[in-house]
Amino acid sequence: MRIKYVLSEVLTGLWRNVTMTIAMIITMAVSLTLVGASLLMFMQVNLMKNFYYEQIEVTIFLKSDATQPQKDAISAALSGDELVEDSEFETREQAFARFSEIFKDAPDLVASTKPDSLPESYRVKLKDPGKFPEIESKFQTMEGVDEIVDQKALLSKVFSVIGSLQKLALIIAIVQGVAALLLVINTIQVAAYSKRREVAVMKLVGASNWFIQAPFVLEAVAAGLIGAIIAYVILICSKIFVIDGTLKPLTTLLLDVPWSNVHLVFPAIAGVAVLISSITGWVALRFYIKV
Repeated sequence: MRIKYVLSEVLTGLWRNVTMTIAMIITMAVSLTLVGASLLMFMQVNLMKNFYYEQIEVTIFLKSDATQPQKDAISAALSGDELVEDSEFETREQAFARFSEIFKDAPDLVASTKPDSLPESYRVKLKDPGKFPEIESKFQTMEGVDEIVDQKALLSKVFSVIGSLQKLALIIAIVQGVAALLLVINTIQVAAYSKRREVAVMKLVGASNWFIQAPFVLEAVAAGLIGAIIAYVILICSKIFVIDGTLKPLTTLLLDVPWSNVHLVFPAIAGVAVLISSITGWVALRFYIKV
C-alpha cells in the first residue's frame, strides 16, 4: 500500500510541475548524451590504438642517389637485427601505387605526382615499437639513408588531438550536468513547497523522513531515467544516421563503432542518472527544504 502511494505521488509530482520536469529531462538528456558520446569516444580511441599500434611500421627512406651496395648493406643489417620482426623493400613504383590508393579521392594530386618523385624505402616492423630510438641510432648514420620515420610518433599526435576532443566533450558534459543538478534541486524545492501542508501533517502523524522524502527523490530519479533513455536513443540515431551514414567513408580510417559499445553505454549513463538524481534529491531535501 505504501509503495502504491509513493508511486502515485511520484506521478502526481511529475505532472504537477510538468514544465520544470520537461526542462529537467531535456537538460539531463543533453548532459547524458555528451557523457555517452565521451565514453564512446574513449572506447573508440582505445580500439584504434590497439588496432593501429599492432600495425606500426618504421620507414627508412633512402636517398635518391643510394647505390645498390648501400641498399644491400641496409637490407643485411635489417635481416640480422634482433629488434626487427620483418622488413620489406619498397620501390618507387610500389610507393606510387600505395600513394595512389591513399589519395584516390584526390585525383588531381595523384595526377600531378610522378613515381620518380617518391623515394625508395624499407618498411620495418619492430618486435617492440618502443625500441625505435635504438633502430634510429643504428641506421640513421648508414650510407644511403635519408630519413627514418616512426609511425607511432605520427599516430601519437593524432591521438593527442582526439584526446583533446574527448576532454572538451567531457567538460561540456560536466557543465550541462551542473545545470541539470540545479534544475533537479529547483524542481524538488518547488514540489516540496507546493506540498508543505501535506508534509507538515505527515510529520505530525509520525511519518518517517524516508516515507516523506521518497516521492520527491523518486521524481528526480524518474526524470533522470527518462533523460538517460532519450540520450540512448540519440546515440543509436547518431550511430545509424551519422557514423554509419554520413561518416561511413571515414570508418576505414577511424574504424567502425561497434554496436556492443553503444549498448554498453546505456547502463553507464542510466547508472549516472540514477546516482546523481537520487543524491541531489536527498541533498536538496536534507539541507534546503528541511522536511
